[in-house]
Amino acid sequence: MRLPCEAAVLSRLLPSAGLRGLGRAARALLSLGKPPGGGGVWLLVSTARDRPGTKYQLRENVEQLFTKFVEEGKATIRLKEPAVDICLSKADASLLKAFLSAVKLANHRTNEESLTLSALVPPKASEVEKPKTRMIITSRKDYPLTRNFPYSLEHLQASYCKLARIDMRMLCLRSLRKLDLSHNCIKKLPATVGDLTCLQELNLHNNQLEKFSVALCNSTLRKSLHSLDLSQNKIRALPAQFCQLQELTHLKLDDNELIRLPFKIGLLKQLRFLSAARNKLPFLPDGFAKLSLENLDLFGNPFEQPRPLIPDIQLKIPLTLLEYSARATVNFRIPYGPHVLPSHLCDDLDMSKTCQCGGACLSCFIQTTVTMNLHSVAHTVVLVDNMGGTEAPTLRYFCSLTCYSRFLDRHLQSIR
Repeated sequence: MRLPCEAAVLSRLLPSAGLRGLGRAARALLSLGKPPGGGGVWLLVSTARDRPGTKYQLRENVEQLFTKFVEEGKATIRLKEPAVDICLSKADASLLKAFLSAVKLANHRTNEESLTLSALVPPKASEVEKPKTRMIITSRKDYPLTRNFPYSLEHLQASYCKLARIDMRMLCLRSLRKLDLSHNCIKKLPATVGDLTCLQELNLHNNQLEKFSVALCNSTLRKSLHSLDLSQNKIRALPAQFCQLQELTHLKLDDNELIRLPFKIGLLKQLRFLSAARNKLPFLPDGFAKLSLENLDLFGNPFEQPRPLIPDIQLKIPLTLLEYSARATVNFRIPYGPHVLPSHLCDDLDMSKTCQCGGACLSCFIQTTVTMNLHSVAHTVVLVDNMGGTEAPTLRYFCSLTCYSRFLDRHLQSIR
């Protein structure tokens, strides 16, 4: 039986002699086995610096087991002779429990024959080396084709490797926190990227992506992803569900083909850095005014001139029954879902607009564009154009002629 973990062997005699041990934990492999001549079960503690390791007899030699934090992968084995404490940490909780149970049986000489014992031989160097958490690959020739990525990786960069798709071996790295696949030829993101539950940073700069799928927006990335770089791709639009990635703080969308931003982008409450320069944005969504940013860059977009007095009227009087019921569902926060309504109606409700009065409107509304000073949503604003402007047009929706008339009155008073 073997247990990979971190271990520190502390002598209990040092304090009585006025000495202090360093007590530094090191990557170790603990083995339970019997020596060739017999004599009960022994414990072998091997590290990278001392692969032959140190053997400790267990028969009637365990003074106490400290298991209060075993669920966190921590425990301590206190031996009588020599007077040492073997402090274990960063172990798999289930393996640790089984290992401690075996130690207890070996100590009491109970059912020793039922124990799964290992040979007390020095382990391989790879078994006691500290797990690799970082790998940087910046050329095709260095890309591993015949060997797997270390499962302990937390940061993986594979740039300039001419990857046409995401390697499925990467999607098995459950500890991955940062994935950098910039400067490749990736055209599509598999939905299984959303299975990387620890992923906080995803860099897809300079690829050939055409969309960001709804499946990823509905995945565990909603709670884990903090930074997303989609710059220099071919994305024309992001789905409305993109705003479910509510832990995003950094978002880069430069040099794409974006014709619009998600109209509920204001739901990204944690967003602090937004860059969408050199796209094809004619205006900003209504929800943009709800953002609270530190840095904003929208340079090089062909923003249209605001036309608050020339509205796009899509209002039907009287309203249709569908519009009435949809507005009531949203305004009164009536729960809905595929188990209650057809999926296309759920999608329509998710895409409902918000009037300036706070009410909802679905397909019957008045739409116009107004000027917004970007300093109202961001502390630092990169100039929108070469003329030194920091203003951009934003969409506004009105659920009725009454609401639009009130807006016109305020607008006309402000420009007098």
